Amino acid sequence: MNDLNALVAATQATLQRIARDFTPAVFASSLAAEDMVLTDLILKAGLPIGIFSLDTGRLHPETLAVLDAVKERYGYDIELYHPNAQAVDSYVAENGLNAFYDSVDMRRECCRIRKVEPLGRALAGNKAWITGQRRAQSTTRAELAVEEIDAAHGMTKFNPLADWSEQDVWDYIRANDVPYNALHDQGFPSIGCAPCTRAVQPGEDVRAGRWWWENPDSKECGLHMVDGKLIRIKSVAA
Repeated sequence: MNDLNALVAATQATLQRIARDFTPAVFASSLAAEDMVLTDLILKAGLPIGIFSLDTGRLHPETLAVLDAVKERYGYDIELYHPNAQAVDSYVAENGLNAFYDSVDMRRECCRIRKVEPLGRALAGNKAWITGQRRAQSTTRAELAVEEIDAAHGMTKFNPLADWSEQDVWDYIRANDVPYNALHDQGFPSIGCAPCTRAVQPGEDVRAGRWWWENPDSKECGLHMVDGKLIRIKSVAA
């Protein structure tokens, strides 16, 4: 527990620094376990950091239920951003509802429409944004820094839980009775859109259930990529 206490203290310090030096700042929550840890830390401390989520139109009911759980527990309404309806309709009309299964390019275009474009609107006008990413989540995040320069969006990006393990996340959730997505109890360690997420088997990578038909090195939706490359252009020492 001492290690967890140290992690919590470091994360609280990072969030307080963001609130002090990078206002306005926002937290992009996928409503997953990691994001619920950050939601709890931000809201209990009353920090002036807005929290938003991307409603892609294809989320699990269990994921959407987390919005109500946050409202009930903290009295806070997470702001939702939706994809452009015309862009979604055009993609479906031209390629089919589930064209993302056909190729990585088709999948990334779906993610671009449903996630990346709305993210750009959500981030506009802010000095920094926060994510719940952790290094241990996948090979594509192995070099994740707590603080990065996101040149694509012209702001600083923070990953306050970069050093946390999955066990740390769940120890915090249980110790603080933090609400979380019910799918986590059904073998879903990483949760995205319903058609693109499955439960994982014991011993599998925590993101093995995301776009399971693809090579592990391609498993990013684009929120953290530019021109096919992860947008970790420059790390900043904390």
